[in-house]
Amino acid sequence: MTAVRRLVIITAVHAPAAPYLADAYKSLCAQELPDGWEWHWVIQEDGTTDAVAPHIPDDSRVTFKQGRPGGPGVARMMALAHADGEYVKVLDADDQLTPGTLARDLAVLEGDPTLGWTTSRVLDLLPDGSTFGFDQDPDEGPIERGEVLEHWRTHNYRAQVHPATLFIRHDLLLALGGWMALPASEDTGLLLALNSVARGYFTREVGLLYRKWPGQATSQATHTDAGERDARMAVIEARARALAYSNWRYPITG
Repeated sequence: MTAVRRLVIITAVHAPAAPYLADAYKSLCAQELPDGWEWHWVIQEDGTTDAVAPHIPDDSRVTFKQGRPGGPGVARMMALAHADGEYVKVLDADDQLTPGTLARDLAVLEGDPTLGWTTSRVLDLLPDGSTFGFDQDPDEGPIERGEVLEHWRTHNYRAQVHPATLFIRHDLLLALGGWMALPASEDTGLLLALNSVARGYFTREVGLLYRKWPGQATSQATHTDAGERDARMAVIEARARALAYSNWRYPITG
């Protein structure tokens, strides 16, 4: 009997976003994987409140954990302790996967062992239900090392691909130390680190609906505080450049 292979979806959640887990779960259940594959959803609360548990689906494929509050990066790292698959997919609690996303991501990395990660096109999901696209999407295809850093550096710290869509080889994610210990932009830090050591891939087909709502962390005034933002961007860039300078590459050959 052939063993079933697994990919893991990691979600960090805080109490205000918990009601959106139902939509995330619905989008996950709509995914179709190739024969011999299954998914495992690990949800980690950034805190130990009683507000999130009622929104966790009653599904054996879902694991719910809680821990001391430390921000989304810390929550994702704690969730990573329970990741038991070959690949890790990022899914924010308030976002939704589009049909076929997981199968497309999986096909790319299964088909090319020289690629370490994938991203896909994003549409903003507005409160009225309408969607809005991004005007700087690259062409579909491989993303070479350093391309994301260069675009991010020359476009006011905005990458041409979205870290909320990342699909990553588990061992590569661990080797890079996962998400950065930052109050925000920890996913951008991971994206740039990945791009420093491994080739990636961008899928032009929409892979994520990125919900815009007043309670999301990126809509808060603290997210755009100039002093904190400058510090975040500085350490993100420094890490990416240090990794590139080290000349460590994934996959390791020879």
